[in-house]
Amino acid sequence: MEVRARAPGKIILAGEHAVVHGSTAVAAAIDLYTYISLHFPTPAENDDALKLHLKDMGLEFSWPVGRIKDVLPEVSSHDVSSPSSCSLETLKAIAALVEEQNIPEANVGLASGVSTFLWMYSSIHGYKPAKVVVTSELPLGSGLGSSAAFCVSLSAALLALSDSVKLDFSNQGWQMFAETELELVNKWAFEGEKIIHGKPSGIDNTVSTYGNMIKFKSGEMVRIKTNMPLKMLITNTKVGRNTKALVAGVSERTVRHSNAMSSVFNAVDCISNELAAIIQSPVSDDLAITEKEEKLGELMEMNQGLLQCMGVSHASIETVIRTTLKYKLATKLTGAGGGGCVLSLLPTLLSGTVVDIVISELEACGFQCLIAGIGGNGVEISFSPS
Repeated sequence: MEVRARAPGKIILAGEHAVVHGSTAVAAAIDLYTYISLHFPTPAENDDALKLHLKDMGLEFSWPVGRIKDVLPEVSSHDVSSPSSCSLETLKAIAALVEEQNIPEANVGLASGVSTFLWMYSSIHGYKPAKVVVTSELPLGSGLGSSAAFCVSLSAALLALSDSVKLDFSNQGWQMFAETELELVNKWAFEGEKIIHGKPSGIDNTVSTYGNMIKFKSGEMVRIKTNMPLKMLITNTKVGRNTKALVAGVSERTVRHSNAMSSVFNAVDCISNELAAIIQSPVSDDLAITEKEEKLGELMEMNQGLLQCMGVSHASIETVIRTTLKYKLATKLTGAGGGGCVLSLLPTLLSGTVVDIVISELEACGFQCLIAGIGGNGVEISFSPS
């Protein structure tokens, strides 16, 4: 039996940075996925290794299961139904296993993801040989939740073939987990995110697990459902950024101008709540959709102006805004800013020709363009006889 799992990336529609200072933010799943396939070898294959193939990178790793057992004797005693954090001691042992693979210098940033894989796999399946293949439609490190999509799809694939969840193996298409099982997938994914990010908020993995949208404020998350089809042009500026430094910069500005910045955060809170209300309200006809899209576009532009007030825009982001403004498209950065990805709302009635022109202009600037539907399904799973 081979299992495939797919989990979506995410965007922040409104409220990034301000959320750290108590404002509401809204995150949404996008229909760009990370896929993981998991296959246990048959006795005839006579394979006693755990293999990880990162297809997009052209990288393959392999560990004899006996070696993993020697280095991680404790791990497989995990209670799969209640994930706990990976200890510092275990993490050091795993780092030694990863180092043995001699990851090329250019890909050294992947080491934490490989560590996460080893820990999650051995915690859920012990020392069983297997082959795991990863592919993704999400650019890495650009703020679209690629690490969370990896952790969620890995968690789903591993749990699907464990005794902790009950699934219908005869169903040929993509299928969803039940609510309680989604909760378990999300908990494991969050532990994986901790290995990669140290102190993640849990927002990315929650959106990737459950799909649709999430409104969050002061650590509280509320799942919301979109009632209108939304499409975004996502422009990856390919400019790397330091999220910690950007967050610290906003905090320093808040200390210097506390009254002004508290008004900025308050305004962002209002924008996030209004945006969530529009998205959730029922749509009667095309005219209603067009009116809603215009309002959403205005809110996105207002949010972008406030992000500029916070000092997290960047020359590359301004280039995208100038380009899309020529075609009257509403645009804002998503995530940390300082580069990363930028969202432009694509209205339902916008002609495909205009979209093509905008994309060719942005690509001429060296940017990467992706078109994504917003607010779709979360993690899904499918089985095939291998």
